[in-house]
Amino acid sequence: MALHHRLQRLRRRGLHKSPVLWIILAACLIEVVAHASKYRVPLPARELDTPFYNSCQEPITDGPRENAAIVMLARNEEVHKARRSVESLERRFNQWFKYPIIFLNDEPWRDEFIQTLNASTSGPTSFELIPKQEWSFPAWMDQDDARASIKKQGEQGILYAGKETYHHMCRFFSGYFYQVEALKKYKWYWRLEPDVEFSCSITYDPFVEMARHKKVYGFTISLWEEKRTCPSLFRKVADWKEEQNIPSTSLWKASIDASWVPWPFRSSLSWFSHRDRHGDGWNLCHYWSNFEIADLDFFRGRQYQDLYQKLEKDGGFYYERWGDAAVHSLAVNMLAKPEQVHHFADFGYRHDWYYQCPANAPGGQLPESATLNAVKESWAPEIQGGVGCRCECDGRTNRNHGSYCLHKMKAPNTISRPWSTWFLSWIF
Repeated sequence: MALHHRLQRLRRRGLHKSPVLWIILAACLIEVVAHASKYRVPLPARELDTPFYNSCQEPITDGPRENAAIVMLARNEEVHKARRSVESLERRFNQWFKYPIIFLNDEPWRDEFIQTLNASTSGPTSFELIPKQEWSFPAWMDQDDARASIKKQGEQGILYAGKETYHHMCRFFSGYFYQVEALKKYKWYWRLEPDVEFSCSITYDPFVEMARHKKVYGFTISLWEEKRTCPSLFRKVADWKEEQNIPSTSLWKASIDASWVPWPFRSSLSWFSHRDRHGDGWNLCHYWSNFEIADLDFFRGRQYQDLYQKLEKDGGFYYERWGDAAVHSLAVNMLAKPEQVHHFADFGYRHDWYYQCPANAPGGQLPESATLNAVKESWAPEIQGGVGCRCECDGRTNRNHGSYCLHKMKAPNTISRPWSTWFLSWIF
């Protein structure tokens, strides 16, 4: 309606007939289209990210292993949730591959936890204590001021932001986690959370396949970040990226919603959250880090560590509630190549109420396998196009949440982003 009234005023003034006005409007349109095109992700010449296998494999129980560990951060009172996760992974994977499991806690372990978890897995275990200085506020920070900010965030209803320990956890997983003494001898890690479930059998070694395909990061689920948890994070990361003269990869472009405000007004949008200094925005899509299989050397590398130190000195892990998932995702999209990131589409996985459920591969369930049949189990019907191995969940409902962010994260690997996407992202 407002636009209609403006057009009427222009007609009354005769300005709608002015060639200068139309030239200006055309120039603005051309400029914003040209700007948006910089973030268009081209369709690659080949598929860059397919499942490592499309069906069950006979587990190689005596094959070579990667220098890898499964890692769980847990608390003593989570003993039963931790046991459920470990037993699920044992049944679906580690009974054949026997990778070590490292348990981390910011408090001394109780005997009950150690005994229960040792009885739940066939792989070696270790129970480590996180140094107090790495599970606390930075030494330079005014703790009373930080706690006041945390209290205010909680009163505002920002997800988990009122919990001091949650801020410590996000900071820990964003930085010091990669320097934990017990992890220094390993190159690969698989992050495991208490109270998760694996609903498909994993009959190949994902560490071996990640190394063989030169991947650095693997995920199962991608979601939108909660907007209010990290209003300034993207700006900090984008500024650092420019300072370091890091070119924009296809992954980075896939995480940006280009502004459709014409130059020179575009930069005025930088005052808003989740925008870089040019006014372009982060679409908030991130890899859900409660599951990740990744190369420790990538996160131990100079660039990631420099970025983390910049974020650490800013204080946003406490004055906001920067999540490690958001930090990891922005760093991966900035520093990794598209073909180095892998979506484990064949993994059945649940955490909280979110899940991924692949359909079972037709003719690929190896019903004759003595190794797989050692554990009596039934599986859901096979579906054409399925990639799962003996999944118990119904693959006809692959996910219980929208797939927008998965498509965004996989855009460099599978699809070109159409102009309709740009238009809708601008409107909404």
